[in-house]
Amino acid sequence: MSARDATAKRPLGAGELLRSPRFLRLWIIGALGGAMRWLDLLVAGIYAFDLTGSAFAAALVTLARSLPMLLVGSLAGAIAEALDRKRLLAGGLLILTLNAATLFALAASARLAVSHLVIGGLVSGVFWAGEMSIRRRMVGEVVETGQVGKAIALDSVTGSLTRMLGPLLGGALYETAGVPLTYLLATLLHLASLAILWRLPYRAEARRLDLVRIPAEIAEGIAIVRGAPILTMVVLVTIITNIFAFCYSALVAPLGIESFAVSPFLVGVLAAAEPCGAMASGLLLAAGFLRLEQPRLMLRGAALLFAAVALAALSPSYPLAVSALFLGGLGSAVFSSMQSTLVLTQAPPALRSRVMGLVTVSIGTGPFGILAAGLLSEATGPGMALLALAVTGGTLLALVWLRRLAP
Repeated sequence: MSARDATAKRPLGAGELLRSPRFLRLWIIGALGGAMRWLDLLVAGIYAFDLTGSAFAAALVTLARSLPMLLVGSLAGAIAEALDRKRLLAGGLLILTLNAATLFALAASARLAVSHLVIGGLVSGVFWAGEMSIRRRMVGEVVETGQVGKAIALDSVTGSLTRMLGPLLGGALYETAGVPLTYLLATLLHLASLAILWRLPYRAEARRLDLVRIPAEIAEGIAIVRGAPILTMVVLVTIITNIFAFCYSALVAPLGIESFAVSPFLVGVLAAAEPCGAMASGLLLAAGFLRLEQPRLMLRGAALLFAAVALAALSPSYPLAVSALFLGGLGSAVFSSMQSTLVLTQAPPALRSRVMGLVTVSIGTGPFGILAAGLLSEATGPGMALLALAVTGGTLLALVWLRRLAP
């Protein structure tokens, strides 16, 4: 049996996708993992800021969760091209479970330090470095070719939902139950994902992994991207957006606590605003109201996100900052959906995991923005730091727009 769903005889609507057993299992695994990822990110940031009073420390624990994408994303893509992706996903979920259980034990014994969060973040970051080239590629394989865009859009909606609910739940848990419960919940849900994956009927053609050839295979993926203007645009826009826009998440805790003097729960609401907007926009994409054939949509979505981050940075009030980030989410959903859809439809099938790995590396450049955000925030405050980054990123995005896709 091939990896593609041979049983599908007709195109599936957005609602019917969830009645496809293989898609449903992969969708649930993505939902549970995403919720725990963003819950952990907020809780770790608040805990580090409370413990040290340093915005740089809060940015550091965020950076640790993103750095592996830059370092091993392309390697993960090459490995996922050769080995059975279901087994790779199972191994990753097992590592996430053990990592969360360790952090729970440290938190429960009152020994959890910022250094532990950094190490735990690096470990979980290795899993997320391969998530796009493993689980998300599997999502594209279990549906018909004509349904890939809709399936990825629905998966992206779920990602936006988890980015919204994760911080809300994280802020509430931190305020009412403390850190230990966070990591106990993460341990249990990662175990649940492993059980769901265990019964997934999925087989992909595997080949012998030749470690010596991995550099050449990565180079082949790079050549494919360089030779395809649309894929080049995907990589460039992904780098710019992750460095200069999504770094805002590292400063959510300092912005909420220092600039607006709100509670941890309201910090969670601020963190949830952008993904809430992304969910609203993603639902329109999954329902087919917005068409995904135009690469320019990726640029427009990123541009809206940059404008929203700048507005939030200039905001004199907490409600206006929440509203601005909600609007930014309308653009980030389009950006995220187009990011995967263009790779899955434009890259040769035999090279898709490698190209996905390169996109993951591009996402992994985010730590540079997180580091810059932390350092700038120490010097100027979180608001001015975000404004400087948003203006710089928006300028670079305009250059890509003019040079890559101008008529």
